[in-house]
Amino acid sequence: MPGRGSSSIALHLGYYLALTAAYARADMSQIYPIARGGAPLVTAFASVALVGEAISPVQGAGIAALCGVMLISLLGRRKGQAFDPVALGFAGLTALMISGYTLVDGIGARTAGDPHAYSSALFVIDGFPLVLYALWRRGAAGLAPMRPYLLQGLAGGAMSLGSYWIAIWAMTVAPIPLVAAVRESSVLFAALIAVVLLKEPLQWSRAARPRSSSAPSC
Repeated sequence: MPGRGSSSIALHLGYYLALTAAYARADMSQIYPIARGGAPLVTAFASVALVGEAISPVQGAGIAALCGVMLISLLGRRKGQAFDPVALGFAGLTALMISGYTLVDGIGARTAGDPHAYSSALFVIDGFPLVLYALWRRGAAGLAPMRPYLLQGLAGGAMSLGSYWIAIWAMTVAPIPLVAAVRESSVLFAALIAVVLLKEPLQWSRAARPRSSSAPSC
């Protein structure tokens, strides 16, 4: 249990850093589908190979179909925006981090025998590494940008706690790959948030299949 807990904390920190680096270089609507859409496929392969989870052909097809959302972001980008392979690399690294902590937390909760105790311990400890990293990199000034967004941060943290708590519990009663795949359906809501709240332009090449094999110019 302690070993899995420390592995989960390290993977979560890697996820935060990789996702932040990706968002600093490209639109949310381009990064999020790769980061979240690629994770279920990796998780499925790892679960079958390492954990011995049983997945039916229909379930496997459903996971593969959902993973196809990560290709949406590769079909187009904002007009005039240069292709940034580094941003996509960070998005891919984020997907690997998600797959890693999903497996570790799913197995950890099953081993602990109490997903609620596991989730509570995880979220209490998980808040410290990122703060320590910010202090190490920038000192006390590194925490200053958080102050204007304290309430939003608390609200986001509460929603993150609730959503992942449910996911950890679900992984103790259902196959890990299926829970991971359903969880990543959040890419649809993220696309709406990016357009409505963040005012990112709606790229129709990301919302519909292109008519030709060439990448659209939009």
